[in-house]
Amino acid sequence: MTTPETDLTHPITAPAEPTTAAEADRIVTAAAEAAPVWANTDRATRSRALDAIADALDAAAPVLVPTAQRETHLAEGRLTGELKRTTFQLRLFAEAVREGGYLDARIDRADPEWPMGAPRPDLRRWQVPVGPVVVFAASNFPFAFRVAGGDTASALAAGCPVVLKAHPGHPDLSATTGAVVRAALARGGFPPGVFDLVWGDEAGRAALSHPLVKAGAFTGSITGGRALFDIASSRPEPIPFFGELGSVNPVFVTRAADAARGAEIAAEFVSSFTLGAGQFCTKPGVLLVPDSAAVTDALRAAELTQSAPLLNDRIAAGHRATREALSSKPGVEVLRAGATPEGDAPTPTLLSTDVTTLLADLDGLLTECFGPTSLVVTYDEEQDLVRVAEALDGQLTATLVAEETDVVAADLARALVGKAGRLLWNQWPTGVSVTHAQQHGGPYPATTAPATTSVGTAAITRFLRPVAYQNFPQHLLPDELSDTPTAPVPRRVDGALEN
Repeated sequence: MTTPETDLTHPITAPAEPTTAAEADRIVTAAAEAAPVWANTDRATRSRALDAIADALDAAAPVLVPTAQRETHLAEGRLTGELKRTTFQLRLFAEAVREGGYLDARIDRADPEWPMGAPRPDLRRWQVPVGPVVVFAASNFPFAFRVAGGDTASALAAGCPVVLKAHPGHPDLSATTGAVVRAALARGGFPPGVFDLVWGDEAGRAALSHPLVKAGAFTGSITGGRALFDIASSRPEPIPFFGELGSVNPVFVTRAADAARGAEIAAEFVSSFTLGAGQFCTKPGVLLVPDSAAVTDALRAAELTQSAPLLNDRIAAGHRATREALSSKPGVEVLRAGATPEGDAPTPTLLSTDVTTLLADLDGLLTECFGPTSLVVTYDEEQDLVRVAEALDGQLTATLVAEETDVVAADLARALVGKAGRLLWNQWPTGVSVTHAQQHGGPYPATTAPATTSVGTAAITRFLRPVAYQNFPQHLLPDELSDTPTAPVPRRVDGALEN
């Protein structure tokens, strides 16, 4: 157990043993006891706490970044940038909490002449924290989707304590980051139950099953996420579970775009699918191009020399098995491969097939291959692009590489709206901007909650629920819903938006 007095000038070693059932129960109980304290903390104080966590993480970079390098094989530059993104994200949520629009405050004053046929009572509605949240950390982003990553930041911003199930891929980094977060909160005078870690799969499942936990969040595989979703759904009190699972992020290239800039498209595609050794959930895993495409010619000659160790042995083995399964499918060939596609630091591989083969085996071929492998699919007619779009499962992203004069673009975009959470026009899906309008989610199996996002300030809404006060006296209302708030927020009053 870490404390505010822990020496954070050196990495903290992760516990040698997983969290016991009794300890998991104690941690969740502490989170439930801290929940009203954290939920009732005024917005200004909570936002300062988020800023303080960000400041503490920035200050600990000389310890955190080398620890992450040792445990993930990722380069210092990548990790330094990711830590910056993580602290920026915390500060952006702090701004959102100060502004208060996420509360969706609505006031309908009493109206005896309300035209529905009966008087309208005084109703005042806003959002309140759901309670303790269990967050399952991801493996591929050791900062941005980990201990102090997006799920933790958005839950804390909403006013929910977090119980973080540490990922085994980065144990010492998890322990050290957790200590930084806990110390920052302790300096603000908050109880330790606002944030804590559990270790081991059994402890994670026990925490998610605990009756005092009110929501879960996860980033990882379809298999693991679905298993946790089933636990959350089958509890005596089912709880929401926000899982980001799997996606192949298809890219659709029209004939006109290929003719205009085929070599450029090929180079951009290679840069995107090999970014981070292909270990991004938004990696473009399927590229659809016309027959005899300039894109394909350029890919046949592409320099696929990039090589980097994958995050861990499990990911390396999974990439190897999935690549081999895809390449052994009837009608699938190796289009281009680097010199060493088999090792733990594999060079990229491009596989190819045609749209008829793809549509005959969608489940087998539209499989996420986590690592530097993608599938190129050729088509005869552009209407084939719409056919593929309509047959897709849910995706995080879908990309149109097209010209504005392309007739097929409108039909393709309409089809993809029903399949993906983010549609891109002539850009690439890797590189998810943390901003107010971001959508990082999509229909199953991309996520278990397609109406939500796990990136951007809208992610805070996952951990809130609405409550309406009817005919309450002013002194019993939350400040934000009173007639004379001391900390005003954007509100909709009698149907009209006021600031």
